[in-house]
Amino acid sequence: MAKRGENIYKRKDGRWEGRYKSGYRPDGKAKYKSIYGKSYMGVKIVLSEKKTEARSGAVHCNCCFGELVNSWLCNIKNKVKESTYINYYIKIHKHILPFLGGMKYEKLTVQYLNDFVSDKLNKGLSVKYVSDIVVLIKSVTKFAHRNFNYADKAELVTVPKDKHFKEKPVLNELQQRTLTAYLLNNQTYSNVGVLLSMFTGIRIGELCALKWSDIDLEKSILTVSRTMQRIKDLDGKTATKILIDSPKSKSSARTIPLPNFLTDILRKLRSNAEDYVLTGKKLFAEPRTMQYRFAAILKKLGLPKVNFHALRHTFATNCVALGFDVKTLSEILGHSSVEITLNRYVHSSMERKRTCMEILNRQFSCQ
Repeated sequence: MAKRGENIYKRKDGRWEGRYKSGYRPDGKAKYKSIYGKSYMGVKIVLSEKKTEARSGAVHCNCCFGELVNSWLCNIKNKVKESTYINYYIKIHKHILPFLGGMKYEKLTVQYLNDFVSDKLNKGLSVKYVSDIVVLIKSVTKFAHRNFNYADKAELVTVPKDKHFKEKPVLNELQQRTLTAYLLNNQTYSNVGVLLSMFTGIRIGELCALKWSDIDLEKSILTVSRTMQRIKDLDGKTATKILIDSPKSKSSARTIPLPNFLTDILRKLRSNAEDYVLTGKKLFAEPRTMQYRFAAILKKLGLPKVNFHALRHTFATNCVALGFDVKTLSEILGHSSVEITLNRYVHSSMERKRTCMEILNRQFSCQ
C-alpha cells in the first residue's frame, strides 16, 4: 500500500518502489523514474535525494568529494580566523578525507553519510565533535550546490544530538571559600589571574592575553579584546604555535565591571601598560601553563580536580543564585544569546534547589 504523499509502494515481488518526477516530455507531460529497494526506509532516503536533484536541476559531477572539500577550504581560508581555519583543516584531514575523499561525488548518498556518522560515534568520538564534522560536510555540499549547481548530497544528513548531556563540574560553596582564601593570602600574578576568572568569568585564553592596558583601575573596568591559544602550525616549522588574536566571536569582545576588592588587589600589582597581567612582564604565560598551575593549587588544597574552565561555570552559577538577570550575565560572559548562558553555564546545586523550594513553601504557609 502506498504511503500518502510519498509515492512509495510495496510490490508483489516484496520490493519497495518509489517514483519521482524527473522532468517533462516535449508535449509537456511529466516524466517519471522509479527507485527500487528491499526496505521502505532505504527507498525513501534515495527518493528524497532524487527529488532534491530534480527540483534543483543539478549538474552531473564527475569529480571526487575530496576535490570539492579542498576547493571549499581554499574558498574560506581568507574569510575566517586562522584558528578557525586550522580547526576545520584538522577535522577534514583526520576524519573526512581519509574515508570520503576518494569517493565520486555522484556516488555519495545520505545513507552512506549517515553510516559514516554512526561509525564515528561508535569509535568513541563525542557527539559534539561528530556534529562539527557533519556541519563541515554540509558546508562543502552547500558550497558545491551554490557554486557548481551540483546536488546537495548532505542536505538530508542527520546531525547527531547529545541525549545524555552532563553538567560541567563546578566548585561548591565550601570549596570556593577554601580556594579564595588561599589566593587572597598568596597574591602572585598567576594567583590573582585565577581570582579574575573566578569573579569575572573570563575564559583562560582571554586571561592569558590580558595586558595591564586592558584594565582601567580608575573606572574598575576590564576590557576583553584578545584571546590566546596554542594551535597546529601548518607551515611545519614547529608542531604547534601560540596565536594571539581577536576574541572567538563579536560578542566575546566586551567590558566587565570589576568588584572593588579585585580592583584594590590589581592596583598593588599593576605593571607597565604593555606587560601581561599574568606575569607582570612582556613575556606571556600560555593557557597550558595556567592549567598546570591551577591543577597544582587544587592538589595542594585537597580540592577536586577540575578544569580551569570550571571557574567560568562556577561564576555563572553564582551569579544566577545571587539574582543576576540572565541578559546581563550573558553579556558579561560574552555569549551571543541568553540560551547559551542558560543551557551551558547555569548549574543548580541541591542547596540552591532546597532554597527555592523553601521560598515556595513559605509563600503557601502564609496563606
